[in-house]
Amino acid sequence: MNDRELMFLPAHVQRRMIVEKEISSVELTMASLRRIADLEPRLNAFITLDEEGAISSARQADHQLASGQEPGSLHGVPIAVKDLEVTKGLRTTLGSTFFKDWVPDYDSVAVERLRRTGAVILGKTNTPEFGNREETFTNIAPTCNNPWDPARMPGGSSGGTAAAIASGMCSIGTGTDGGGSVRLPASFCGIFGHKPTHGRIPRHGGKAKPAYNSAGTSGPMSNDVRDSAMLNQALSGFDQRDPGSVKAPVPDYLSELEGGVAGMRIGTTMTLGISDVNDDVATAVEESWIAFTELGASVEPVEINFHPIPREAWWTLWTAGQVAMYGHLADERPEDLMPYTLEMINHGRTLTGADVAVALRNVQNLQLKMYQLFQEYDLILAPTNAAVAWPHLQPPAEIGSKVNSDEMAGINYGAIPFTMVFNSSFNPASSVPCGFGEGGMPVGLQIIGDYDDDATVLRAGRAFEKARPWTGKRPAVS
Repeated sequence: MNDRELMFLPAHVQRRMIVEKEISSVELTMASLRRIADLEPRLNAFITLDEEGAISSARQADHQLASGQEPGSLHGVPIAVKDLEVTKGLRTTLGSTFFKDWVPDYDSVAVERLRRTGAVILGKTNTPEFGNREETFTNIAPTCNNPWDPARMPGGSSGGTAAAIASGMCSIGTGTDGGGSVRLPASFCGIFGHKPTHGRIPRHGGKAKPAYNSAGTSGPMSNDVRDSAMLNQALSGFDQRDPGSVKAPVPDYLSELEGGVAGMRIGTTMTLGISDVNDDVATAVEESWIAFTELGASVEPVEINFHPIPREAWWTLWTAGQVAMYGHLADERPEDLMPYTLEMINHGRTLTGADVAVALRNVQNLQLKMYQLFQEYDLILAPTNAAVAWPHLQPPAEIGSKVNSDEMAGINYGAIPFTMVFNSSFNPASSVPCGFGEGGMPVGLQIIGDYDDDATVLRAGRAFEKARPWTGKRPAVS
């Protein structure tokens, strides 16, 4: 089996091969590093690559296995970690020149738990500064490119992890999602990405100054749904250092993963009552709905209307959070911040306490609306985004029949209107590849579930994966 074939195997298969000694972790890690050396010059998926540390960790994994230690759920498997996760002893830049030389002496909770799985950390993947763009570019690394077409962006802010997985540098990785930053790059790059129920994966351990976390969470990304379910299982659970983390026992995300969707009540919406979509996206998404009917679910259109549109509350809380976390950097050296970050901070400083209070009230009303919706449905299906990946910094001029001029701090909101809703509502949501659109670029189907029902979302993603397998077609750069 050559390096490419090895790295496109699911992580759980790679782990089995290591445990059964068909291959060593060192051999698998070296295959990954060779793939990175070959593909990285065209993709710029990593900000920091840790070859020496990865090989050392792989040797340790092999030694532990030889000595009879019980292997973890990702024992010896190479994995990519987004550079918003803090990693002990490994440079963590947060995509910012302010932290370009920072080597932390601690791990974030997610990385602590990741290490317990026995996974081998390859390095830190490309991200815009503090995760603040739907594209992946910053001052400290070359712009990240999409493996399906390097002239196009991979999405953001977990663009580096998505590009690494889609191209077969590794099979699995971590992202973070505060407004769509796992699901958008997963959709744009043709992989699977899951945003967990808010609070299931604790967020303690960042560098930012304290601010209320109204939206963000870590989340798994992979070529295979089972891999993401395994990683979600490993990273979830209460941590007393994060008062916002969910205290209830963690559900078993794997036990019913193969249970299918027969008998489920599923609502479909092409617009979420928010935005048009481009025809190529609509065609692929609508065709995907047929699979759920064929699998035995009861599928019907659902009309959703938001008053007000949830974006405004999300934007208010996000930019207020930017002031709390990074406002001191704007005071010290504004010229060293990316323009999009500085614009967010400047907007946040125009807000009043009443503005934030109204936003919090609107978010609570949104959460109530979602609760009521999921009394009727098990799942909602919608597009992940309104357009396929576009050329770098050239978003589509139109979405559907309307001019696409809706921007916030440079972010092209008009092309990504459907994800941030579920950051504010705290619902779990995945993006599953469901076809191809303009230019042969991937299209993502968003699967949304009830609060703390990640298991059903993952189960539906697995059912769709089997019914409409996407793994047969690979990107041009792979």
